[in-house]
Amino acid sequence: MLNPRTRPKNKNSNSRDETTALLAPAASNHGSFWRTRLFLLLATASAFWLFHTLLRNLRLKHGLGDPSKHSNPLRDNGLTTDVQWDRYSLFVKGQRVFLWSGEFHPWRLPVQSQWLDILQKIKASGMNAVSVYAHWGLHNPSRGTLDFDAWRDWQPFLDMAKAVGLWVVFRPGPYINAETTGGGIPGWVISETPGDLRNNNTEYHEAWSPYIKAISDLVRKNQVTEGGPIIAVQAENEYTNNKDEGPPYKPEMMAQLRKAFIDGGVTVPQTHNDMGMWWNYVDGTGSPDLYGFDDYPQGFDCSHPYEWHNITHAYHDYHMKAFPSSPLYIPEAQAGAFDPWGPSAPTYDQCRILTNPAFQNNLYYHMFASNAKMINLYMMYGGTSWGNIPFPGVYTSYDYGSPIRESRALSEKFDHLKLLGLFLRSVPDFYHTDVVSRETVHAYNQGSLLVTHLRNPTTKAGFYFIRHSNIPSSETANYSLRLKTLSGELQLPLVYDHFTLRNRTTDLILTDLSFGTASKLAYTSASVLFAGVMGDRDVIVLHGHGDQGYEAVISLIGTPREITQHPRVSLVNMKHLTGNGTLVSFLPGIKGLIEVWDSDTQLVLYCDSVTAATFHAPTLAGTSEDPFREYWGIGTNTSVLIGGPHLVRSATFEDGKLALQGDIQGDTMLRLIGLPPSTNRITWNGMEIEAIRDVHSAPSITSGLVRQRVQTLAGIPDVLGPWKYHDSLPEIQDDYDDNDWIEATNSSTNSPYKPLFGDGPVLYACDYGFCEGAVLWRGTFNSAKGARLAINGGEAFAASVWVNGHFIKTTYGNSTNNMNIISETDEEYYFPENVLFNDRPNVLVILQDNMGFDEMASHFDANASKSPRGVRGHSLLPHGSFTSWKVQGKLGGYRSFVDRHRGLLNTGGLFGERLGWHLPGYPDAEWTLRDLSHGLPEDTAGVGFFRTEFNLNIEEGWDTMMSFEFEDSAEFQPYRALLFVNGWHMGKRVANLGPQYKFIVHEGILNYQGPNTVVVALWNMESGHSIGPRVKLVVDGKIDGGAGAHYEPAPSWQDVYGESTI
Repeated sequence: MLNPRTRPKNKNSNSRDETTALLAPAASNHGSFWRTRLFLLLATASAFWLFHTLLRNLRLKHGLGDPSKHSNPLRDNGLTTDVQWDRYSLFVKGQRVFLWSGEFHPWRLPVQSQWLDILQKIKASGMNAVSVYAHWGLHNPSRGTLDFDAWRDWQPFLDMAKAVGLWVVFRPGPYINAETTGGGIPGWVISETPGDLRNNNTEYHEAWSPYIKAISDLVRKNQVTEGGPIIAVQAENEYTNNKDEGPPYKPEMMAQLRKAFIDGGVTVPQTHNDMGMWWNYVDGTGSPDLYGFDDYPQGFDCSHPYEWHNITHAYHDYHMKAFPSSPLYIPEAQAGAFDPWGPSAPTYDQCRILTNPAFQNNLYYHMFASNAKMINLYMMYGGTSWGNIPFPGVYTSYDYGSPIRESRALSEKFDHLKLLGLFLRSVPDFYHTDVVSRETVHAYNQGSLLVTHLRNPTTKAGFYFIRHSNIPSSETANYSLRLKTLSGELQLPLVYDHFTLRNRTTDLILTDLSFGTASKLAYTSASVLFAGVMGDRDVIVLHGHGDQGYEAVISLIGTPREITQHPRVSLVNMKHLTGNGTLVSFLPGIKGLIEVWDSDTQLVLYCDSVTAATFHAPTLAGTSEDPFREYWGIGTNTSVLIGGPHLVRSATFEDGKLALQGDIQGDTMLRLIGLPPSTNRITWNGMEIEAIRDVHSAPSITSGLVRQRVQTLAGIPDVLGPWKYHDSLPEIQDDYDDNDWIEATNSSTNSPYKPLFGDGPVLYACDYGFCEGAVLWRGTFNSAKGARLAINGGEAFAASVWVNGHFIKTTYGNSTNNMNIISETDEEYYFPENVLFNDRPNVLVILQDNMGFDEMASHFDANASKSPRGVRGHSLLPHGSFTSWKVQGKLGGYRSFVDRHRGLLNTGGLFGERLGWHLPGYPDAEWTLRDLSHGLPEDTAGVGFFRTEFNLNIEEGWDTMMSFEFEDSAEFQPYRALLFVNGWHMGKRVANLGPQYKFIVHEGILNYQGPNTVVVALWNMESGHSIGPRVKLVVDGKIDGGAGAHYEPAPSWQDVYGESTI
């Protein structure tokens, strides 16, 4: 932050005298006559009095200024006092809490033994909470059926969250959005509900009531009042109470939801997330206990990741106007973006650049400066929208550009968040602050800067946020500060001419901070990594960028030990300025961790920010009888600092033994700070560590070498194979037996999107029980030259048409990133004369891909989810109608689907899916040997299933991250492919659009110590076009450690089908 000059600053130079932070060049010093000076002095005093009065009134109006002028009662919902709040923050179990949370959807990682990995990483980032959506459609696949079994069971997840020490904000909808089909509303509800969705429509209320009752029972048993981790429940999602938008009676539905939760025993506060600062459900019917609003300032187009939008300055003012008696809550703060289909889709690596650490620094500091004390980052871990989970706008990967990648690997964003999280954990004074002032002023060189001063009204700790008024600015600005501390006024910086604010960053200056039991920090321009008590000493660790200088004024106490002072650190007594303090200045160029002060009662350390990011601060649990012993600030305030490893997952201390669990990449020198005084043993993943100390340069830092084990990766094939093949589209033949298919005879539909033309039946697949995946239609006719068909499959869909077994053509949808969304086509299909029958009925077959149901549309159109997936119009050319229609989708439809373990959304209606060809153990001995790279025989348009098996033998105790990769990623070919791994549908490859060609599959789905079955359902969408994908298994990374995930066997073909072959 500091920009050193060769010339020391003139301590006597004149500058403007202000009572708050100022940024301005030094004023010129001109003489004048005393009369003029007296006149100017009186005029200035009058103007200052008038300005001060106006400013005071303005501050009071907007919640600024002296907090003693505002009432601040502690509030609750009348049902429990275990979770309360004032206008600053939450209180949990009587303790003030800054809610710093990350979003994670465990259903996007359907391996229970992997959930602990994500939760441990969220906790290691310094967060104290996790926010989760529950997916109504996964739990309630059909009317009267509720399923909370297997990976849909929330209890293991909640138990893990509590064991790790994370609070849970539970968000069960019923509507959740979340880029999932129908926004989470089940297909049966979409199809069977007459009238509106998402209002107090009786049929809709009857549909969601059993689900919410089951959710309420789950929450009741796991809320904080019962010793569980759930501290809040969100009702619905980003909805409006504007009577002029969306369906009527929306607030009445919200009131029904509120009552249903309370009747179900939910006593923790209910929340709602407004889509923005739009005043929806701030108060009135259906309003929650705690209101919040979402914010995604960069939007969702990652195509230009270096182009930023500005960030609104309105957060605080809106808070003070709209909901001043509760904390500023941002339930979804942007931490990434979703990515659409399309050849020009930027991919998630670009989204990670768009929302990189610089973006995080600006946005989250901006929220801090606005006095937000409840923030949830969406997403912390995105995961995988496997099977038919996605809505039409996104593909299989839901990586989201998150701090934790889809593969579960940590990104550079994670390290930055960890620095923020450990700061928040270390500085409880920040949980209770007022916005004292906000000023836009000019920098020395160019541009304007915004300075926001927050102050704790009790301790008087000060927090000054300095950022560019235009946050996307690429300029660098120099500035200085004059501010008041408890020790007196300081002109900052103290050593150099000015601070330097880099482009696209935010600086934070701290004043009057207490840490530990008796230590004071009058001021620091360096960042705080840790501040608190470790062992029997007060400890503070500061850090800053290695190429910049920093300074701090600290009251150094205790009897010092002899240490070798770093040559780029100086200590100067500052009692004449601060009353009691030592100015510590850090010159640029410091790398690594150094000791600044080491006494019997106090330890002061400093490091560059790169080194700081290698440190972890695992908590040490409180007393064993305390159910909240793992929760920072509630059950424990004890921690150790561990530098060096890739990740520290947990730390326990018992009988002198500090046991550490975590991950390393390569041989790693651990650096341990703040060991309990009685420590006599240290272990890493169960292995003893020989601890050493440098008694001269760093006597308070303990080191120990951890060597990485040698891992052998056995059984990983370079290219998968050999493959077995079978045709999977017998339905196109005119003599195919479709007696078991459903006759499509509906004359009406509950969808508001009615058929476009034709006088035959309504052909909407979900109305016949087939709401996900591929659907086949067979229509019969006597004679025609062609047909006009309007086919609706959702954005990026496709549909192929055959007549009497002869391919006619494929119709293609399109996607967002081409700026040409096509979710429905209306085309004419002409039949060659030589394929038609004169002596018997002709058969037209449509194979269409259902890309999922739409989410809520613009103007809060909730009924947009009633997407008309199917054939919206059908007629013969030049005239005439079809004589009959039949339809087939998933075996059993949503009422009687057969694989209850993997669930409703795993498969669709392809012939091979219906017969279980995707499952391990299917008897494929009679199949033909044919390599996947050869495609379908004779390059015909159609569908074929390819199966292969292989064994893995990957050593336990490692976290090995793997994916399946289609090697033709650079080519755009007319095919679709479904990837099944041990029966799980883990990827949809749309080769004519892209962009995804790499599909993450985790241990638990993959069997790392045994056999695996991989199946590719290949749909060639054009005849005569040679397609031949090659698929390989790729090791994306390996880490010595992990959370102990293991293979979780799912039912085999025999388990699901027995001896039947249908």
